[in-house]
Amino acid sequence: MAAFIHSTVAPAPPYTLLSSPRYPPSSLHAPNSNGSFSVPKLHFRPSAVSTSQSLILPRLHSHSPPLFYPLENTPPELAYSPLDECFHLLRFSVRYSDAELARAVHCLILRLEGDTRLLNTLISSYLKLGLVPNAYRAFKALSQPNVVSYTAIISGLAKSSREPEAVGLFFGMRSSGIEPNEYTFVAILTACMRSLNLELGSQVHALAVKSGYVGSAFVANSIMSLYSKTGQSDCVFQLFDEMPERDVASWNVVISRLVKEHMHIRAMELYQEMLWMDNFYADHYTLSSLLASCANSFDSRGGRAIHAQTIRKGLERSLSISNALIAFYTKCGSIDDIKILFDEMDTMDVITCTEMVVGFMEFGAVDMAMEMFDKMPEKNSISYVAVLTGLCLNNESSRALNLFRRMVEQGADITECALTSVIKACGLLTDDYTSRQIHGFVLKFGLYANPHIVAALLDMCTRCGRMEDAEKIFCYWSHNEDTSIVYTSMICGHARNGNPDKAISLFCSGQWEGELEMDEVACTSALGVCGTLGFLEMGEQIHCYTFKSGIYSDTEVSNGLVSMYSKCSNLNESLQVFREMPRRDTASWNCMISAHILHRQGEKALAVWSEMKTAAIHPDGITFLLIISAYQHTKLCLVDECQKLFLSMRTEHNMEPSSEHYESYVRVLSFWGYLEEAERAVSSMPFKPEAQIWRALLDGCRIHSAAACGRRVTKQLLSMNPQDASSFVLLSNLYSASGRWHCSETVREEMREQGFRKHPARSWVIHKNKIIPFYTRDKSHPQSKDIHSGLEILIMECLKAGYEPDTSFVLQEVEEHQKKHFLFYHSAKLAAAFGLLMTKPGKPVKVVKNILLCGDCHSFLKKASLVTNREILLRDSSGFHRFVNGTCSCGE
Repeated sequence: MAAFIHSTVAPAPPYTLLSSPRYPPSSLHAPNSNGSFSVPKLHFRPSAVSTSQSLILPRLHSHSPPLFYPLENTPPELAYSPLDECFHLLRFSVRYSDAELARAVHCLILRLEGDTRLLNTLISSYLKLGLVPNAYRAFKALSQPNVVSYTAIISGLAKSSREPEAVGLFFGMRSSGIEPNEYTFVAILTACMRSLNLELGSQVHALAVKSGYVGSAFVANSIMSLYSKTGQSDCVFQLFDEMPERDVASWNVVISRLVKEHMHIRAMELYQEMLWMDNFYADHYTLSSLLASCANSFDSRGGRAIHAQTIRKGLERSLSISNALIAFYTKCGSIDDIKILFDEMDTMDVITCTEMVVGFMEFGAVDMAMEMFDKMPEKNSISYVAVLTGLCLNNESSRALNLFRRMVEQGADITECALTSVIKACGLLTDDYTSRQIHGFVLKFGLYANPHIVAALLDMCTRCGRMEDAEKIFCYWSHNEDTSIVYTSMICGHARNGNPDKAISLFCSGQWEGELEMDEVACTSALGVCGTLGFLEMGEQIHCYTFKSGIYSDTEVSNGLVSMYSKCSNLNESLQVFREMPRRDTASWNCMISAHILHRQGEKALAVWSEMKTAAIHPDGITFLLIISAYQHTKLCLVDECQKLFLSMRTEHNMEPSSEHYESYVRVLSFWGYLEEAERAVSSMPFKPEAQIWRALLDGCRIHSAAACGRRVTKQLLSMNPQDASSFVLLSNLYSASGRWHCSETVREEMREQGFRKHPARSWVIHKNKIIPFYTRDKSHPQSKDIHSGLEILIMECLKAGYEPDTSFVLQEVEEHQKKHFLFYHSAKLAAAFGLLMTKPGKPVKVVKNILLCGDCHSFLKKASLVTNREILLRDSSGFHRFVNGTCSCGE
């Protein structure tokens, strides 16, 4: 039997202290004289060991049996001491995650004269078992701790979010005359990294240089990780270049930092250097970072190459690699790609399921995302945020609010991101009552001190028409320290509510007073306002600032520049910015497609769409909305292609068309005269058609003089119950156009009672870096008399050239001569007259109008461009009108 025991375990422990079903049978059990096994009857210490386990500790009394039981014929030179057995037991406690055994051994060590080495092992075992308080007490019991003792406890405290105590022990170690070794440096640098203490980390770096440990790759990697965590990229790169020796972790730190700095091309180049120069093999961390880089830069080809390498290296089954692949194909692949990856995974975690939820949401498969979320065995705060964000992305605001209600009822962790997401959902819903409930929730739970939540609240108020409440929030926060994000939200709010001049004024004052930090978000918001206003000069100044500040390469900023230049009639500059972008996301391509549509260049918009498909960029709902609209602006009728694209949303992209998609599709069919097909599309919709869809069909009836179809559509519109301001206005105008003035006034009265407000028609001109606005029959300008006189002269010349006022565009119950007077002083005519008077000859007159240009103003401006021999460039809600020599680029 003894021979059998020695042959099964090498080296065979010659003593036994335990017998438990948790541990595998081994020669730790001492045999009796007859060769059978038995366990001596020993007592437990109740305070240290659970009676449910079979762990055995001897009684340390004079009458107790021997402490250790030697195996038969064990040579004296192979016999273990009690301290050796304690080492073995501590290793067993860690291997089998047995905290009770570790505590029991601790009790035994207290009765023995344990040395520092044994206590260090005990400290390490406690830390590995997650028992930091026990480890700390064991450390305090040391009479003479050494560098190993200090290193172990400093590392344990640092990893347990007790960084200040770790730092204190490090200084205590130095004060006692004990010098740190390379593992101590790693431990204290971990504490600095987790607490983002760059100042202390730099001092530790200096000490490592002085001590000669900076040459250790182990220490240098920790220093680089600290600098990377605190955003000191230059220090990371410099230290990497100076390293005498590097390991895979060294390359991983630098590649990861390059990815975070959006230096994706350099990250791939460094990866190649790693393979060829130092002959290292990439691990799962390297490849995960590179996949994230390809996803962020939309490098489909590079990402697929990295995927191939993971297969060649046999790492495709790695959990972190699989999660990174799902994230990559979410941005650069299809929904089928991520489903195949998920189905092939052997193991998965909460990150995997969360990535799948994000992927399904990105592809518009909301039901699949919710099914995945409901089936998740474990959910964390990030999972909830992913669902809330995805629902907002897919305009499922009601479902987002219902999920948030469930979170509150179930006592889930309400994080800042979750709350800002649900506030955003409420803003998208534009429901006044619900917005006040969420506002009250924030106040009730004392979350009003968080600037990000306040900024989201302010944004919500501006979307729900609560501008007075938004102003109160802004005034309350404008005196606090962190005001930049609130300024940005207020700027966007003014622009959204038809007050772009107030937005640009607030932007300038915020800069002047130093309250607005010109970061990527602020610049993007300001560029959006400049685009809305057509304020090219201000936009160019912001463009220069982005170069000087180094944020030009930010994708959101570049997208803002593309959009701004296109709205300011500088399409060539817009295209140049787009081509120079280091990386493009779906929004970038959407901006470029939208730019061509804004200039009524349908063929060029479709060409960009072809490029986007070649680049394997995943389209979203906005992309399809734009491409469908592009078919309205092509020179040839391409309705068949438009129909195929619309149907492909379901069949190829697993995306359900929204009301906006149907509206755009019906508008294209109606524009090209396919009125019957348009009516069938409306009747086959899976939901009730909104007023705007009937309006799109009615416009087609007007263009093609289809009276019968127009009457049917009008009847449908008049029977509808309006739900928003635009529907109320449309219904009122229909009644006015048919001479039913009483009904029109009733609708407008109901609109006022429900709190809806119509933005008045307004046109403006940018003159000497100032916004000069005009309203209908406006006389507020200081030079109003000169402007009106000039307009009257222009009207006379246009009448001579054949202009005929169309009084059908006056939807008011007044006499015919009054209708003409109203027509002559529309805001677009006043703005054009001012531009002709103030703009130097030879330069185009640029006018912006906040709503659609009426038919009479369109006819007038054509004649005005003819009689003045000037180019008039007007942008309304449909796009640009370029009036030259009596014609318009919109093709009527």
